[in-house]
Amino acid sequence: MARIFITGSTDGLGRAAARTLMNEGHQVVLHARSQERASSLSDLASNAAGVVIGDLSSAVETRALAVQVNGLGRMDAVIHNAGVYLEPVRGMTPEGHARILAVNVLAPYLLTALMERPDRLIYLSSGMHHGGSGSLRDLDWTERSWNAIQAYSESKLHVTALALAVARHWPDVKSNAVDPGWVPTRMGGAGAPDDLEMGHLTQTWLAVSGAPAATVSGGYWHHRKQQTPAAEALDPGFQDQLIDRLADLTGTALF
Repeated sequence: MARIFITGSTDGLGRAAARTLMNEGHQVVLHARSQERASSLSDLASNAAGVVIGDLSSAVETRALAVQVNGLGRMDAVIHNAGVYLEPVRGMTPEGHARILAVNVLAPYLLTALMERPDRLIYLSSGMHHGGSGSLRDLDWTERSWNAIQAYSESKLHVTALALAVARHWPDVKSNAVDPGWVPTRMGGAGAPDDLEMGHLTQTWLAVSGAPAATVSGGYWHHRKQQTPAAEALDPGFQDQLIDRLADLTGTALF
C-alpha cells in the first residue's frame, strides 16, 4: 500500500486518479484550492489519508501546502496533476498572465523542492508542449502580447523538462511526465475526444505499479506508452537553464 499526494484532486483527472488509487487500497492525500472547493471531496475525504488546502497560483500558499503535506509524513509518490488554461480576455492583467506559469510550472517546482523526496514523481504534461517556445526569457508574459495557446504550450514544455531534469539529477527517484490526452474535464471541455479513463490510468500506474515497464525514470508517456517529447525537454542544457530561471523566480533552489 502506497501513500500518494495528488494536486488538483477535486475534479477531472486528479479526482479520477484519487478514486482509482483509493479503490485499490492506497492511502491518498487529496488537495483542494480552497475550503469551498474542498467541499466537493466529501464523498472521498472519509477514506482519504488527508485533505490539504492551498491555492497553487500563490507562492505563499504553495509553500504552506508543502508544510501541510510534510506534516502528514513522507509520500511514496506525488502526482502533480493541477493545471490551468486561461482564455484570452479583454483587460487581462499581468497577474492573470502569470497565473498559468504559477500553477502549471512554479507550483510543481516549489513542491518538488520543499516536500520530502518521494520515490516517484509524475508531472502532467500535454501533447501541446511540442508547440512551446524554447525561449526562457519572458516566462510570465510580461513583455509579450498574451497568447493563451502558446502560454499553455510553453508551460507544458517547461513542466516536461522539469520532470526529465529531476530524473537526471535524482537517480534515486522515478520521475516521469505524462500526456493524458485531450480529455472531457472542466478544462478540456465536454467535447474533448480522448478517453477520460485512459487519461488518468497512466498516472496511477506510474505511481504504484511494480511492473518493470512502470518502474523507469525520465520518460514521457501517453496511455502507458513512452513517446518522444520535444527536443528542448530532452536537452540537459535547456533543462538546467530552466531550473536556474525557476530558482531565480521562486528564490528556492532545487538541485
